[in-house]
Amino acid sequence: MPQIRRAPGVSVRLKLTFSYAGFLMLSGALLLGVVWVFLLRYVPDGAIPVLGRFVPNRSDLWRAFAPAAAWAMLFLLGISLLGGWILAGRMLRPLSRITGAARKAALGSLSHRITLEGRRDEFRDLADAFDTMLARVEAHVAEQQRFAANASHELRTPLTISQTLLEVARNDPDRDTDAVLERLHSVNARAIDLTEALLLLSRADQGTLVRETVDLSLVVEEAAETLLPLAEKRGIDVRVTGDVARTVGSRALLTQMVTNLLHNALVHNLPSRGVVTVRTAAGPDVVVLMVENTGERLSAELVSTLTEPFRRGAERVRSHDSGVGLGLAIVERIVRAHSGQLRLEPCESGGLRVSVELGVRAAPETRR
Repeated sequence: MPQIRRAPGVSVRLKLTFSYAGFLMLSGALLLGVVWVFLLRYVPDGAIPVLGRFVPNRSDLWRAFAPAAAWAMLFLLGISLLGGWILAGRMLRPLSRITGAARKAALGSLSHRITLEGRRDEFRDLADAFDTMLARVEAHVAEQQRFAANASHELRTPLTISQTLLEVARNDPDRDTDAVLERLHSVNARAIDLTEALLLLSRADQGTLVRETVDLSLVVEEAAETLLPLAEKRGIDVRVTGDVARTVGSRALLTQMVTNLLHNALVHNLPSRGVVTVRTAAGPDVVVLMVENTGERLSAELVSTLTEPFRRGAERVRSHDSGVGLGLAIVERIVRAHSGQLRLEPCESGGLRVSVELGVRAAPETRR
């Protein structure tokens, strides 16, 4: 973004100094006016007949008072300008630190913090809000950099495999063409799935959703029916129970969220006789979706990292049905876009318990 060019103007410190001085001069002038109105006006202007003594009249008092008042006003002007300049500098010192931090952030230094000392006031509230914003921006940039690096790595793998297969087929004319094409088809399909997942993840981060009333219980039934062949193939029993759970959000993204949760629960389950339990519940303010599966025991440290893009558990082996490592990351972004809460907990007997809480009303739109 190009830097905005502005014509030079008077500094805020100088404006405050003139404001202090003007206010103080006005107060002094009012004070002298009060002296004139309430004292000198009652002294007669002509000669005052008093035997044997000189009594000054109004003109005499004014001639004596005016020069002293003028010198007092000049002294007051000098003190007000000097004091106003010093006070304005002290008052605006925190603003200078905030401006310096903003300029460093504009140059790319997001690790800098203001950490303004002292008791709470308007400047310290502004500094704390700016520090919080910098921390969030830094975390977001770091997350995006990690995501870009992981995405580049994941996308490079199928492209490299495709290139290798093509080179082998070109150098070996007698190689089985059908096998090469089948392998290329599989690699290409995985690359397409990864690209679509990346686009969906970007869409969930945009925050621009078409909101409507969605019954999560119906979405769960549709997703379970869609994934039933995969469950039968793996010998997993899918149990769907719960109440009507209406929320407000994007039907497409919520369907993707439920599908990802069920798919994750199916592919990361026991080799045989596994179970996936899905429950929906509705409260006065929130609706809850819970997905629980059987499987290997997971540590709390491992579970806390599963929503990171391309992150897989140590026991999770990549297979044809295992996805591209973005399932729970997409779920986390969709829940965040709907201002909900996502919780992941390891089950004591093994497996993972995922709960999603969503509001029953539409969250305020976030403009970016």
